[in-house]
Amino acid sequence: MTPELMEEGAQRIAAYQAAQAARVGQTESGGRAAGIGRILKSGEVDVTHGRILYLDDVSVSFDGFKAINKLSLDIAPGELRCIIGPNGAGKTTMMDIITGKTRPDTGTVFFGSTIDLLRYSEAEIAQLGIGRKFQKPTVFEQLSVFENLELALHTRQGRERDVWASMTFRLNDEQSDRLLEILHTIHLSDSATKLAGNLSHGQKQWLEIGMLLMQDPKLLLLDEPVAGMTDEETERTAELFLTLKGKHSLMVVEHDMGFIRRISDIVTVLCDGAVLAQGTLDQVQNDERVIEVYLGR
Repeated sequence: MTPELMEEGAQRIAAYQAAQAARVGQTESGGRAAGIGRILKSGEVDVTHGRILYLDDVSVSFDGFKAINKLSLDIAPGELRCIIGPNGAGKTTMMDIITGKTRPDTGTVFFGSTIDLLRYSEAEIAQLGIGRKFQKPTVFEQLSVFENLELALHTRQGRERDVWASMTFRLNDEQSDRLLEILHTIHLSDSATKLAGNLSHGQKQWLEIGMLLMQDPKLLLLDEPVAGMTDEETERTAELFLTLKGKHSLMVVEHDMGFIRRISDIVTVLCDGAVLAQGTLDQVQNDERVIEVYLGR
């Protein structure tokens, strides 16, 4: 890891700890720099180096075509990172690598400082706390909104998705409160009893995000979440993502520049499987390389 990355990580963890301290009134160690040398709890992701995800020098080829080319990228805890780039830039392949669907030829991919994602299967990575949403929403259309969320929690508990288990599963008070909270978060409190198949496209997208949230992910990967949405749905989705920011880390792949401007702090531009530019949206939009390969003159 380069000195520049280490310095950036130190800055990010300081900001993260300050935000956490503001929530509870003190740091984990009562005012000292928190997290250093502490014992991690079971299932906890180590973010003491200021990253929840980093890819270093990652490459993968398909039939001689290098889809990802020495890609290095990192995301801080609670960050909302937008990823843009032309078709074929490697955005989907990058998410495939993070979630275990594709194995890189070279490079390292870590979740926090200690979890080497290349050692885990796709299902195991989901259990570690990485949730992925594809562009097309996938919900159970014959079930109600409430039942979809309930089933998502049921699946997280490690139970089989069979009819008998679903019929006998009952939420406790804490789980019920959590489900109601997520219904409110995803703007579907008034549609809890509605069949998922009767929702609008945007509402189905929110429901699928809610199903991921029921599994309490630490990192969410979201692929073109506002594609096909109305202007009103797009705006409400922006509000939703800004609500999630800080509580979860988000990687959002999107082409809608108005949406990106609404939600983004840092934008990463991919091209030919590598990072072409990174910065605020204004910075990357004024980068001559980005204009040439993606935005057009």
